Amino acid sequence: MGRDSSVLLPGAALEQLGRMRLADHSMSSVLEAVVTLVRQSLPGDAEASVTLLRGGKAVTAAYSGDLARDLDQDQYERGDGPCLTAATEGHPVEVPDTATEGRWPDYVAVARAQGCRGMMSLPFPVHEQLSGGLNIYARQDGAIDEAARGFAERFAEYAAVVAGNMLAYEQARDQAVNLQVALESRAVIDQAKGILMERFKLSADQAFQTLARLSMESNTKVRLVAEKVVETGEVTGR
Repeated sequence: MGRDSSVLLPGAALEQLGRMRLADHSMSSVLEAVVTLVRQSLPGDAEASVTLLRGGKAVTAAYSGDLARDLDQDQYERGDGPCLTAATEGHPVEVPDTATEGRWPDYVAVARAQGCRGMMSLPFPVHEQLSGGLNIYARQDGAIDEAARGFAERFAEYAAVVAGNMLAYEQARDQAVNLQVALESRAVIDQAKGILMERFKLSADQAFQTLARLSMESNTKVRLVAEKVVETGEVTGR
């Protein structure tokens, strides 16, 4: 993932996020935009990532560079760290200086050895059943300051809303697709039943039972059996 040399003002990052059309994106592309905008907006040669907790397991859903990905993964393997604390407990966690931080000493020593001078993790509540954290790793001393904190907290809150809306949009889209498939299946099954009822003088229930039996005997979905009846007019195995 290459570095984008452009630099954004904090307000511009929020504006770009707000202009995103959900119909043009997936959850993955929204989160990629989130970490890219954070990286472009913060000083300190920062990297960013988004941690999501799914079924009690933490995963990095998006990251702007290897530093963020690797330091996330190190926390997951240890089972503790700033991003896990922010994601599970729902409050911001700051490490302004990895040289003086006393919490998570082994992890912080690894982070500093990899070039991270400061870090910050913000709660990222996408959905009531899907929590996470927005993580920032700065390579320069003093980058985690009041200005960075103010932007990050505001941006994380706004980005979590956008991600939550994306999740709701995807769920609604999937439900619509499933409903359309169900309606189409019902229509072709009704057509096949009508053919069987007319040809063999069956009741509606008897016609459906015939389709169900053919489905079981051929190990084929009822909808596919019905489609064959409608397309060919043949009822094999009756």
